[in-house]
Amino acid sequence: MPEMATANGRALVRLEGVSRTFTMGDVSVPALREVSMTVERGEVLVVLGPSGSGKSTLLNVIGGIDRPTAGRVWFAQTELSGLDDGGLTAYRRQRVGFIFQFYNLVPTLTAYENVLSAAELVDDPLEADAALEMVGLADRAGHFPAQLSGGEQQRVSIARALAKRPELLLADEPTGALDLEMARQVLGVLQRLNRDGGLTVVLITHNLAIAAIADRSVHLVSGRVTETTSNAHPIPAGEVSW
Repeated sequence: MPEMATANGRALVRLEGVSRTFTMGDVSVPALREVSMTVERGEVLVVLGPSGSGKSTLLNVIGGIDRPTAGRVWFAQTELSGLDDGGLTAYRRQRVGFIFQFYNLVPTLTAYENVLSAAELVDDPLEADAALEMVGLADRAGHFPAQLSGGEQQRVSIARALAKRPELLLADEPTGALDLEMARQVLGVLQRLNRDGGLTVVLITHNLAIAAIADRSVHLVSGRVTETTSNAHPIPAGEVSW
């Protein structure tokens, strides 16, 4: 099926009637309920919602980590929901970068080596030094995670994701473990990558204030999209406050 035209371009990701239910014994727990939405090329999209609203499940479905129980998912013209395990693995490696709340850096590897570990997964990576330069950490390449602040560790994780030259960057509560100043630094990096490099960013958070930096925000409640809001004037990340 072709990509779906949207108001500001063409959809990079499209979900149609996506549901995801988890079964634990005799109990079925719906995490997503008939979600239909798009992620437009070159936008920053923030997904908002309280704990348990389905945000992480949504990100996992978009990122090819999880499969929907019902509904269909496209990335550009590829139907993700129709791929086998090998196809999903290739999609995750070649087209998507992931950032997590708790960094997931290898403690025995330097910043440079952590980034290099991701670069080695793809055929045409961004040089590790260049990726660290993009996040302002070229001078910290030889430091181990324990020698870096929380904000610096998160920026290393962004550099690690960038090393694969992804088309889509998925960030799961990337500022959840950071104080305000460090959070601003991390959000500033994501915003700059989007504005200067055209990288499409999807960021999930429970923090309503972060929606101010986004082009659009999607609100999830109990696994359903309850509201989609456009933002004509995103603010600089340095002005975010909570």
